[in-house]
Amino acid sequence: MGYGFNTNKCDMHQSRWRVAVPNKLDTCTGLPDPVKGTHCTFSCMDGEFLEMSSQSCQKCAGGSYSLGTGVAFDEWDSLPAGFVTHGVSIDDDSQTNCSKSSWVPMGDHIASNVDECTTTLSFAVNLKKAGTVSFEYLYPDNNIYFEFFVQNDQCQSTDTESRFVKLSDADWSQYNVKLNQGTNVLYWRTTAYALQETSVKSVLLKNIAISGVAYTSECFLCKPGTYSAKLGSARCNPCPADSYSNKGATMCHQCETDTYAEAGSGSCKARPACTNSDYFYTHTPCDYSRQTQIMYKWMEPKICSESVPGAVTLPASGQLTACPPCNPGFFLTNTSTCQPCSDDFYSNGTDCAKCPAGTEPVVGFEYKWWNTMPSNMASYALGYGGWEVAGDYIYTVPGEQDSDFLVLTLSVPGYRLPPSSAKDEEATELSRITFVFETTCTADCMLDFLAMNQHIVEKWHGTTGKQSYSYVVQDNITTSFTWAFRRMQSHGTRNHTSDVAKIYSVLVTNAVDGVASRCRQCAAGSSDLSACVPCPPGHYMVNGTGVCESCPPNTIIRPQQTVGREACVPCGPNTSTNQARSACVSDCTLHVNSGAGQHLLYNFSSLANLTGFRSSPRFTSRGLRYFQHFHLGLCGKELAVCVDNVTEQRREVRGYACQSMVVPSDTRGQGLVSSQPFVIADLLLGVTTENSLDHISSLENMFPVNIGLPDVIFYYRASETTQACKQGRSTTIRMRCDPTVTASHQISLPSACPEGTCNGCSFHFLWQSQFACPLCTSDHYREIVSACVQGIQRTTYVWQQPLQCYAGVSLPAQRVNACVSMDFWLKFGVSTGTVAALLLIGVICYFWKRARKLEFKYSMLMTAGDKEECELPAADSCAIMEGEDAEDDLIYLTKKSFFHKAKSYSRERTSDGFDSIPLKSSASSLLRNEEDMDEC
Repeated sequence: MGYGFNTNKCDMHQSRWRVAVPNKLDTCTGLPDPVKGTHCTFSCMDGEFLEMSSQSCQKCAGGSYSLGTGVAFDEWDSLPAGFVTHGVSIDDDSQTNCSKSSWVPMGDHIASNVDECTTTLSFAVNLKKAGTVSFEYLYPDNNIYFEFFVQNDQCQSTDTESRFVKLSDADWSQYNVKLNQGTNVLYWRTTAYALQETSVKSVLLKNIAISGVAYTSECFLCKPGTYSAKLGSARCNPCPADSYSNKGATMCHQCETDTYAEAGSGSCKARPACTNSDYFYTHTPCDYSRQTQIMYKWMEPKICSESVPGAVTLPASGQLTACPPCNPGFFLTNTSTCQPCSDDFYSNGTDCAKCPAGTEPVVGFEYKWWNTMPSNMASYALGYGGWEVAGDYIYTVPGEQDSDFLVLTLSVPGYRLPPSSAKDEEATELSRITFVFETTCTADCMLDFLAMNQHIVEKWHGTTGKQSYSYVVQDNITTSFTWAFRRMQSHGTRNHTSDVAKIYSVLVTNAVDGVASRCRQCAAGSSDLSACVPCPPGHYMVNGTGVCESCPPNTIIRPQQTVGREACVPCGPNTSTNQARSACVSDCTLHVNSGAGQHLLYNFSSLANLTGFRSSPRFTSRGLRYFQHFHLGLCGKELAVCVDNVTEQRREVRGYACQSMVVPSDTRGQGLVSSQPFVIADLLLGVTTENSLDHISSLENMFPVNIGLPDVIFYYRASETTQACKQGRSTTIRMRCDPTVTASHQISLPSACPEGTCNGCSFHFLWQSQFACPLCTSDHYREIVSACVQGIQRTTYVWQQPLQCYAGVSLPAQRVNACVSMDFWLKFGVSTGTVAALLLIGVICYFWKRARKLEFKYSMLMTAGDKEECELPAADSCAIMEGEDAEDDLIYLTKKSFFHKAKSYSRERTSDGFDSIPLKSSASSLLRNEEDMDEC
């Protein structure tokens, strides 16, 4: 027949017509007339199809199946018709090439991308009535974002409870969503965030079923490896192991003796030779004589052959060995089984004993002997294999493929602090899990440790020596832990089944419904003997006595050790204890004596609020752009919070400082994706200007040279240890005074370490701000005194430059004082000088006139002597009588200096009232006069 049948769209009366459709486009003759079809709400039952010729429901034949009103997709050898997959870059600025990123069919399932792209798998379906879509998924990794949503033909998202898909807790999970009538476009979208070269596990999908298409016009043949023996089958059954079937089979065929087939296989394979990796051993429960048998078992399903040349045989089972002791907190019963001790009892694995008066049991789970699997632990595999007990340890047995995940889980009902610590409201450690493990691998195996909604806490690659690891539990949300071991990432290989992971011991503290391995001394003097009370804050317990002694001032008590004086830990410089004496804190103030003898007071309260900043853009090897995002709470008044919002289960970490990786995402609808958060500081060690503290160094050469005041450095440490940071992470925040930075912060990272750290363990930051300067004091300003203007003098105060302080004291107001101006003193000085000069001139003139009189008298005396020709004068004296007229003419006899003239008149008068006038003559003059007299 050269044509088929189809129906047109439903009209307003919910009616439709059956029309003939030619198989060739150019054939339009000889077709039957249209016939009114079934009502649009008509549908067939499961296992039936609508036979178009008769317009009635018929049962599917054997070897086929039908969902009645739906379609199913369970074969993924290739992408089924109608499915579309494509990849796009996470953000526009990314350099990642996503053109080849896609979902990959893997036979019985389809796997998502693991590269740094956003990859979408979509399918459009037109429903005649409201229906559903269901699928199974495996979503084990929180480093990949997975969402499912539905849009109509207008690209509008339909209402669903949540487009975020939850992580898989164990094996395959089921997901169901209601669909509306009309066109529905289904989207499965994943985005991997493989930062720091971490490997990402794919999201797997299978068994997608859609109902609501009203009818199906044909049945689907069973895929190879499945069959349906009856008429009207709604699904096909998988063939059991060691059997196979072809497509459309009504029964399965048994494999030949030397071949095997896995369950649901479409063909058989030749059996390989058995090796030591094809079997494992386990222990039987202890018998009445405390003996256990070592039992060897082939891996199931057994695919190897013992008859092939070179094959090994299974070792003989039944060897008796002594049973290991019971685990701490358990006792041995008469039936040679281990049972937990009652409350207030403890045990080292033999007999239970009641805790003595004045003590309390230390409750938890401690497993170090592995004869049987503990009741709160379970093993399963995403494939074949798992974990088996082996007396001294629990280990991974070989799996079917190297890519199989071998999973071990531990469930804890909850956590409760012991009565002696229950009143410590500031305690941050609610519980702690510690385990000892090792891995031995010939390839790049991987052991993951997960907690709280499958969050990967730590991972180890390759062979790892025997070591211990601890994880601190801070809330009652984390009630399950998982160890997942995988030999290789690649699928379809079985070359490294001998690679093994071993766990020797597991210890969980403060567990609800736990058992006690020992008792702890209570503080002496407890008023209630039924409840243990702790020592008061700031006190430690003297060993074995229960006596509480006070720790020295400004010390805290170690959270895990309250016995002995060594439990007292001194706080670092410029820190003090909190009220509970459990941590050292800072009040954001600091007193520093500078080298110049100046006392500086710092107050960082303006910077105490939470601060967030990013590093410069970074790129992964595939070109994905990301940032390191940091949150800081400098003084701890508010704790910094970093989140993981890749999955629906948001995870938060808190501390003085934390870090997360931020990826811009234009496809997420929330702008930024934050992943892999971790704390880099939760303990404040001290605040100082020194460049090292408690074995932590803050190298000054990491940042630009500081030529001003010394930097103030905050030192922190993180209590959580990692494989790379066995001593925990450390952080230093260098506070530098910069008055030019008016914003609340300007935080920079070391130029040599653009991600804030060079080794992943030590983080360093430089925080520049005017609020990092000391408070202003009177030493930071000086006074300027103005000139006296019109009797007023002003004193003004200005800051010393460059100004390196803020707030503190304010500049004093301008001071105004009365003064005498400079003009007055100048005039006074000039006047006084003028008067003094005039007086001096008068005195000079006076003495000068007197000198002239004396010269005149003397000259007259000498002249008279010459005229009388050598006659001596009769006068007794040449003195000038008082009252004589001195206004005679002046006759100069000889030239005299003014100084000699003045000096001559300075002599005192004689007692007879005459002035004595010395006659000036030299010795030669006297001799000459005597000679003249002789001649006379």
